[in-house]
Amino acid sequence: MAENTVQYKYKPGNLLASAPNKLRPELLRSEEMIINLGPQHPSTHGVLRLELLMEGEIVKEVVPHIGYLHRCFEKHAENLPYNQVIPFVDRLDYVAAMNNEHVYAMGVERMLGIDQQIPKRVEYVRVLVAELNRIASHFIAVGTYGMDIGAFTPFFWIMRDREHILRLLEWASGSRLLYNYIWIGGLFYDLPVGFEERCAEFVQYIKPKMEELETVLLRNEIFIRRTANVGVLSRDLAINCGVTGPMLRASGLRFDLRRVDGYSIYPELDFDIPIGRGEVGTLGDCWDRTYVRVQEIYESLKIISQCLDKLNGEHKRTRDFDPQALLPKKIRPKAQDFYVRAEIPKGELGFFFRADGKSDVPFRCKCRSCSFVNLSVLPELAKGILIADLIAIIGSIDVVMGEVDR
Repeated sequence: MAENTVQYKYKPGNLLASAPNKLRPELLRSEEMIINLGPQHPSTHGVLRLELLMEGEIVKEVVPHIGYLHRCFEKHAENLPYNQVIPFVDRLDYVAAMNNEHVYAMGVERMLGIDQQIPKRVEYVRVLVAELNRIASHFIAVGTYGMDIGAFTPFFWIMRDREHILRLLEWASGSRLLYNYIWIGGLFYDLPVGFEERCAEFVQYIKPKMEELETVLLRNEIFIRRTANVGVLSRDLAINCGVTGPMLRASGLRFDLRRVDGYSIYPELDFDIPIGRGEVGTLGDCWDRTYVRVQEIYESLKIISQCLDKLNGEHKRTRDFDPQALLPKKIRPKAQDFYVRAEIPKGELGFFFRADGKSDVPFRCKCRSCSFVNLSVLPELAKGILIADLIAIIGSIDVVMGEVDR
């Protein structure tokens, strides 16, 4: 065996000493211990392993370990034509696939210079299905979070109501979760006849259900005691760590790319940007993060209603409308480096493209994952807390490991 070959041997009491980013058992004091939370644990919301340095029930340090769901997204994207990457984009944040597709398709369209030619009906349909998916994603976040805290009934309510959204999206795209519906230059197909009416019925159905959910979960005294003043994320720390989405807005910063960048037809729509207010605890705590997500559901319903008005009015369906009319037969952008970003339910999803101008395959496609960045703030939030509060913090971050690991 070559002299420079490293041999890894099992040494009792020294299991974690070889890696610099892991906790070292030989340095523990007598009252400290190392606990693994995950990767197979219901409260980690996927295959996430947290290595905890504990002193009794107090968490002294947290080291997240990721990579259990790594699927080589970026390498796949660098070996396929631009239009064939969309099914892989679906599988990043797999509970918000429409939003992922919208960002990716918008980026490639801007690289090709056809973004201003997209028909308005296509844009309104894209925003409609993206906001439906945003609600479905927030339903998962709020429902599973309630279950983490110990509230089971709201989870069952939310899964019941989320089913209406999944059936609508399945009606439009043929799939319940991974849609491949928003294509570069257009859509897979126009909305089915009667979709607008069914969607309007859903909006009227869900509004009183949301008020009931807010009363039973958010205003519940037990839920407030478990989440208020827990996991406080200051605005400065959130900005410095690159946190985006509801986590950032819960810390008091009104930053939403739908307003800041004004992409697609969002500038034409009227909606508010909810922020945390420290209403029952401290600004930027777990309760504020849940509150912001619930308020964003109301705003998404407002956006959906406006899109339906446009789709039933000046941009209604016509016999000669073809949602695939602008689909380019060969996608070959000129040589350039390009970054596109947009607001998905968990924050800023971005794609960096490097095109060589000679091929219809991207030379480089880098994904900026908001779940990955938001998770990186966990070690700062988790110092000196109870292990039960750690579960509350993880759920309030709302990570999807498919997007963290990519």
